[in-house]
Amino acid sequence: MARTGATRRNNEASGTKEKARDMRASVALLWGEQEQPTRGPKPSLSSRRIAETAVTLADVEGLEAASMNKVAAEFGVSAMALYRYVPGKAELVELMVEAVLAERPDLSAAGPGWRPQLTGWAHRLWAVYQAHPWLLAATAMRRQVMGPNQLAWLDAALAALEPTGLMVAQRHQIFLLIVGQVRNLAQQLVDFDADHDREWGRLTGELLDRHADRFPALTKAIAEGMFAPVAIDPLDFGLARIFDGVQVLIDHTGGVSS
Repeated sequence: MARTGATRRNNEASGTKEKARDMRASVALLWGEQEQPTRGPKPSLSSRRIAETAVTLADVEGLEAASMNKVAAEFGVSAMALYRYVPGKAELVELMVEAVLAERPDLSAAGPGWRPQLTGWAHRLWAVYQAHPWLLAATAMRRQVMGPNQLAWLDAALAALEPTGLMVAQRHQIFLLIVGQVRNLAQQLVDFDADHDREWGRLTGELLDRHADRFPALTKAIAEGMFAPVAIDPLDFGLARIFDGVQVLIDHTGGVSS
């Protein structure tokens, strides 16, 4: 989590400085380009094993549980022993993201055309978020170092959009819309609490019973079943609306249809 401006000012006033990350070291770690020691004992661990263990912890207890101390305890070593393989928590999280995005999505079975291929891509990404809810926080919108696996997912999506003839900036914005749709559903999944949802529904219903005249459109929509269970897949519904808009853009620019 980023420090606040007040914290930074306090650090400056006290003469302390935050240690800057060595981004080149992070790149080398994620891409397997770090120099290997030629002498000394053979390493007993690896960054991959450490990341996989951290993923297991985060899947059960959340991202905060994947601390250097807890991961080290799983191997029966001290946290300091892990720093030989992973510089810190930020790099560990990046390795975890790489671990869960290990397989580039194969879109060949989705059928020809950008629309079915991007639908398949989005469903595969949604499955990853469902299996690893902590991924939402781990891939917050920031300039994080990206490894080959994460870039492979981006490459697959852009490859599906390439035949549309749209400008590269447009293809990138479409990619962001799709990711945003998946992340929005992932956030709902993380936030959902059945007991809270029932209590919210009860209290909201009581409020609207007392103040129905102030919110006529909302009251009418609820009466007509706005919150009733429906057989609509929210991912497919959102994707269809996004893709309908993309098709309009393609038609307008003279590109290739789905």
